[in-house]
Amino acid sequence: MNKHHESTGPSDEQQITLRGPAELADALPYLMGFHPNDSVVMVALHGGRGRFGGRLRLGIPQSAQEWPSVAEQLAECLIKGSERRGDRPDAIVIFLCQDPAGAETGNQIMERLRPFAQRLRTACGALDVPVLEALCISGDRYWSYCCPDARCCPVDGTPLAVPGTSVMAAAAAYAGIQVRGSLREMEARLAPLAAAAGREQQQALDRVGAVLLPKLLDEEGRKELGGSTLKLARELMKRLGATPAAMPSLSDLNDDRLISHEEAAAVILGLQDREVRDRAAEWMEGPEAESALRLWRALARRCVAPYVEHAAAPLTLAGWVAWSTGDEPAARVALGLALRLDPGYTFAQLLHEACNQGLDPETLRRCLRGERATRTVRRGHHRTGRVAGARPVRAQAAGQRGTRQGPARPGATGRRRAGQGRQPRTLGRRGARTRR
Repeated sequence: MNKHHESTGPSDEQQITLRGPAELADALPYLMGFHPNDSVVMVALHGGRGRFGGRLRLGIPQSAQEWPSVAEQLAECLIKGSERRGDRPDAIVIFLCQDPAGAETGNQIMERLRPFAQRLRTACGALDVPVLEALCISGDRYWSYCCPDARCCPVDGTPLAVPGTSVMAAAAAYAGIQVRGSLREMEARLAPLAAAAGREQQQALDRVGAVLLPKLLDEEGRKELGGSTLKLARELMKRLGATPAAMPSLSDLNDDRLISHEEAAAVILGLQDREVRDRAAEWMEGPEAESALRLWRALARRCVAPYVEHAAAPLTLAGWVAWSTGDEPAARVALGLALRLDPGYTFAQLLHEACNQGLDPETLRRCLRGERATRTVRRGHHRTGRVAGARPVRAQAAGQRGTRQGPARPGATGRRRAGQGRQPRTLGRRGARTRR
């Protein structure tokens, strides 16, 4: 067995010592903020005292054929990501979490996942970072893949501590850290509507898409669509903000009732434009952040089949606002769902990696504040008219494009404006979407 130390709470001087696999297994929900069902979790350790650092989570691949490549990718992502921050891990802890289903027992799950655990250990070792502990958690019991001592890690597994009775639970309660339930429960809050409501929303998306499609055929129409999308989104945020949030399940139900199917469809389809989405990302702090988060969650639930992939935009925005307001567990869940729908969605990729590496969201907040300030200045110049001797509007805009100052928008690599080689997107069921 090994000893691990975790610094938690508001002060770095407050430390919790985790002694062996039992306390590591008990600490996992507090590290993640939820119980990670059907997941592989990797946590970086730093220094001689084993300070917890970056962490990542991924759903366990169903096919064992994927395990070798996934193990290499996960090890490289965690280790190289930590190196980019100048803090290479000294060791890694691995958790494989999967509850029994059907007739399969926890012990059988542990044995079935053993090759995956070994692949992960080998992949980390190939990058010169040892795996200090690898645990399988299943059916309220845990097993160690590293400890050969049957006295502390028996073949039949060891029961997990009763919730709320461990030293980690006490420290988490003191620090105000809450476990939100299971990953499955958190994902359910963002799942598409079902039954009759889902069919009505699909029909609304069909109708609104047919109306909006002609506006994509010219630059002025696209600008008009972007402006109307943002205006409607603000109106919906104001409506939601006037209704206090209740318990999560009740709050979600009330939010769904406050947004009509047509309103949801219009904003969902408008958010498929990257520039509109980036403007919406500016509602990330202050009083508007809570209303924006409720709106993005509600819109993610409205992305019903065959528009499910359209949820990548509102899910990414929900993840961004959650991260910006300090709710990292909710951010990881929303961003993970966005990438599950569209693995190539660049904005979600960047946010997910930054959140997992423990970076400060203030860098992106400053970028978005700068975008808003620049836009405000430009509007002021347009109101006062052109200065004497200024170039025509078209030439001036082209010049600004080549010499623009300040930070770029999220994922803004090689951005092209309408009419400059970009093909209009289709808003129909199987139309192309922005993947940036």
